Amino acid sequence: MRALRILLILVVILGGLFVIADRVAVNIAESKAADKIRESEGLASTPSVSIEGFPFLTQVADGTLDDVKIGIDDYEAKNADGNIRIADMNAEMHGVKFDSSYSSATADSASGTARVSYAELLKAVRKAGPAQVAPGVSAQIDGLSYGGGHKVKVTIAFKTPLGTLRPTVTSAVKVSGGKLSARADSLPKVGSFDLGESALRGVTDFQQAIDNLPAGIKLDKVEAVEDGIEISVTGSDLHLVG
Repeated sequence: MRALRILLILVVILGGLFVIADRVAVNIAESKAADKIRESEGLASTPSVSIEGFPFLTQVADGTLDDVKIGIDDYEAKNADGNIRIADMNAEMHGVKFDSSYSSATADSASGTARVSYAELLKAVRKAGPAQVAPGVSAQIDGLSYGGGHKVKVTIAFKTPLGTLRPTVTSAVKVSGGKLSARADSLPKVGSFDLGESALRGVTDFQQAIDNLPAGIKLDKVEAVEDGIEISVTGSDLHLVG
């Protein structure tokens, strides 16, 4: 009995040491991975990296990590429509494989969410400047905010000879052609000015590219919420670092 008791104590101690060693190893790996991602993506700040699953060391021995969660704040997506800052992005990488030198890694698939504030989206869609919609009348999107029911409220500034008018419309948002797309449910009345549908939609409706995201993940769905546009992202066969 005494020998059995000693054996059980040794098993508990060794098990505890293994857990400690495993947690130390995963913390080091997470820190190294965060630094590598920051360098490869040119990020202004170090992302958060969480390697899921236990034990970590057996996953390393197999050369594949089950799941890796990555969080990035203030990511600037550079695209053809002009750069746009993403307030926060959280992605979960599945089936992460790395080479023998640990210098590169790929993921079988990924899913996650991101958010673009209305203020940031407004800056992006206003870059083209005012549009001439009729003789003496120019117009430009002047404000974006939550319109309820997963829609965006769009305020348009119409500069006319009689002053500036600011009607609002609500718009549904979706992903179209790989871009965030907004289309007004109905068109505004602009005083007594007779403006055609084509001219009005050229101002109320817009598209904004949000690409060049980390590791090549792409837009999947978008939805208007109170503090901005919530984006679902997805991807497969992703090149993470290296």
